Amino acid sequence: MTPSLETPRLWLRALELADAEQAQSLFPQWEVVRYLTNKVPWPFPPDGVLAYYRDVALPQAARGEAWHWTLRLKSAPQRLIGCTSLMKSDEINRGFWLGVPWHGRGLMSEASGAVTNYWFDTLGFPMLRIPKAAVNAASRRISERQGMRLIVTGEDDYVSGRLRTEVWEITADEWRAHRAQNEVIGDKPNGSNSGSEPIPRIRT
Repeated sequence: MTPSLETPRLWLRALELADAEQAQSLFPQWEVVRYLTNKVPWPFPPDGVLAYYRDVALPQAARGEAWHWTLRLKSAPQRLIGCTSLMKSDEINRGFWLGVPWHGRGLMSEASGAVTNYWFDTLGFPMLRIPKAAVNAASRRISERQGMRLIVTGEDDYVSGRLRTEVWEITADEWRAHRAQNEVIGDKPNGSNSGSEPIPRIRT
């Protein structure tokens, strides 16, 4: 079962099929999808989120192969603003998207820190690996701030076409050292470009 997580500004709630309607209203935006894998259909179908949740995401979660959360501001918990996921895979272990109105606020750094803590501290995996389009500067900054290492480059196909790809990686020991250092120097969430998050509260 995927637990709810809490950060200073966000509730991360386990994804449900009922979330599809809100997600469908936010996800099919070029600013959201352009750097996602070309497995995402474009133009995006009107039932695309529902089909993905029903046929892919929720079955993955039921099998213990992935953990999917919706993101919600504590100030407006009924409104879905994005999603983040963790996946058992040799190629990609974390993914996310955020609705355009909430870009540029440091919210995805906050959410990514929380789920990365969960990946290492609760699930006990030794390594986190994330490929991304090299031109995706916002995603790249999150990896840099969270102490990840660029290990290899190449090319891959995205919604916006074939682009240079970077693969970023961090071990459990590296993550914990990075987190401890940030706690010592007082690098706490501040509503903008925060570093790694303190250990999130898990809500049952």
